[in-house]
Amino acid sequence: MYVIKLHIVDDHQMMLDGLRALLGDEPSFKIIGESNNGKVAFAKIEEEQPDVLLTDISMPEMNGLELTQAVKEKFPNVKVIALSMFGERNTISEMLQAGISGYIVKNTGKQELIQAINKVAQGGMFFSDEVSAEMMKVISAPPVKEEVISLTPREIEIVKLIAKEYSNLQIAEALFISERTVETHRKNIFRKSNTKSVVGLIKYAIEKKLL
Repeated sequence: MYVIKLHIVDDHQMMLDGLRALLGDEPSFKIIGESNNGKVAFAKIEEEQPDVLLTDISMPEMNGLELTQAVKEKFPNVKVIALSMFGERNTISEMLQAGISGYIVKNTGKQELIQAINKVAQGGMFFSDEVSAEMMKVISAPPVKEEVISLTPREIEIVKLIAKEYSNLQIAEALFISERTVETHRKNIFRKSNTKSVVGLIKYAIEKKLL
C-alpha cells in the first residue's frame, strides 16, 4: 500500500499535537516531519521529501504564503495544503497563485482532512466548503474587461465552469453545445493561457481577474 508522507507546519504546538493525533493512526499516512515555523520547515523538506505539506498561513519569520512560494519554486512536486482559521478571499487568491493544491479551515473534521490529503496527493485540488463559497463569489462576479485579452467570451464561460469542477459533459449541457466542442475550447484555452493543468489554469484566471 502506498503511504503518503506528510510534513506539518504550525506555530502552535497544540495544533501540531492535534493534527498528529488525528492523522497518526491512519495507515495510508506517515507524518515524517513537524515544524513550528516556515524557515525550519523549508530546511527540513529537502531532506525529508514529503508528498504533502500541511502549512499554517499566519506564522512568524516565514509565513505560509512565503513558505509555499519557496517550496513550489524549489520542490514543485510537493503538494501544499493551506490551513487557516479563516477563508478570506484575498488570502485564498494569494495562496492559489503561490501554488497550493488545497485550502482547509482549521475547524474541519477528520474525514474531510483525510479526503483533502488523499485528493491532493493524487494530483487534485480540495477546498473546505467555506473556502469554496468565497471562491464562488469571485467566480460569479463579472470579469474585468480590460484583462480579457486572449480568451473569447465563450472560453471565459468555460474557464468559470472548469473552476467549478464541471466535467466536459456538464459544461456541454450547461452551454447547450457538444462535448467535442467543449474539448476543442479546452485545448484552445490551455494553449492561449500557456497552462497544462487545471491548477495552472485557475491560477492564470485569477491573475487575469477572470475569476
